[in-house]
Amino acid sequence: MSEFDIVDAATIREGRATDAYFERTEAALEAAGRNPRVVAEVTADQFPDGEFELFAGLGDAVELLAGRDVDVDAIPEGRLFDGGPVMRIEGPYLAFARLETSLLGFLSHVSGMATAALDCRVAAPDSQILSFGARHVHPAMTAAVERSALAAGFDGFSHVAAGDLLGREASGTMPHALAICFGRGEQEAAWRAYDEGVPADAPRIALCDTYSDEVDEVLRAVETLGDDLDGVRLDTTGSRRGDFRHIVREVQWELDARGHGDVDVYVSGGLGPADLRELRDVVDGFGVGGYVSNADPVDFALDLVAVDGEPAAKRGKLSGAKAVYRTDDGGHAVGLADRSGPADAEALMEPVIRDGEVVAGDAFDLSAAAERALADAEAVGYGAD
Repeated sequence: MSEFDIVDAATIREGRATDAYFERTEAALEAAGRNPRVVAEVTADQFPDGEFELFAGLGDAVELLAGRDVDVDAIPEGRLFDGGPVMRIEGPYLAFARLETSLLGFLSHVSGMATAALDCRVAAPDSQILSFGARHVHPAMTAAVERSALAAGFDGFSHVAAGDLLGREASGTMPHALAICFGRGEQEAAWRAYDEGVPADAPRIALCDTYSDEVDEVLRAVETLGDDLDGVRLDTTGSRRGDFRHIVREVQWELDARGHGDVDVYVSGGLGPADLRELRDVVDGFGVGGYVSNADPVDFALDLVAVDGEPAAKRGKLSGAKAVYRTDDGGHAVGLADRSGPADAEALMEPVIRDGEVVAGDAFDLSAAAERALADAEAVGYGAD
């Protein structure tokens, strides 16, 4: 029995992390001596409907499929899609049949979170945005949360172990618990302890809404830390928040009036795109949590679309291998892969595995994914005000 309720990597690789009916399908095909060469596609919607979503999770999907007797094409991570396949797999069906459950899990959850993160990124394009959502998910999922946020263009994240896996350093300020440990009226002691205890290269950002009015605590933090104070964070509970924009403007005013206009103001606490749009001109940065980590997964399905070279599909799905395109006007088009695409359109799918060997280039490089996400968002008018 596992120490925690976690299915480990070896179990996923060997295909045990699957639905039972795939094991039974394997048994039936093997008993019948049948293992056709198929084309399978991962798709959310058959036709474009104007609702773009951000593709993520390709690295884990490729890791799962690499070394098997398959060819795989996919749109690169960080591209927006709207109908048609995001991935195409060709090979003997039994080479990947039992991997479907894990494959869809790798793609569905993180694409949903990345799409939510992009909602926030385009809502405040010039602000610093950090991912604070790791506490809302199973610990085994934290790196996926933070990577999804980065793939959509977030500037950083909070989870330490996720940073270890991603090769990025986690960011953070201080919790209300630190101030509470020192007691009511002793916020200055908490801020001094933070200043003295954390690494010298960590920004001095004081949380300023634990016990009293935000303006009061901000000015007390300035008096306590002086020029060492880099910024303040307001994480006021919604039930006490009132007009948050007015509170932030008041804080900014009082800082400026006392010659501390260079102190940055950050806000967090249940924020989503509408809040970011409302506050982006009066704050320097945001911490976004549940809006990203609690996002609904993209409803991907994997369907067979050709068997032994002949088009095939279940009712309600489109048969035949398909290609997807970005048109000059930022649209998304779907067509049969063996036909010509729209004039001057860009084909989005690229080879990522050939004969089991990974040939993906930068298709799931994290920095490249973020660049693609922001470029695609501009091209298609994603989240335009």
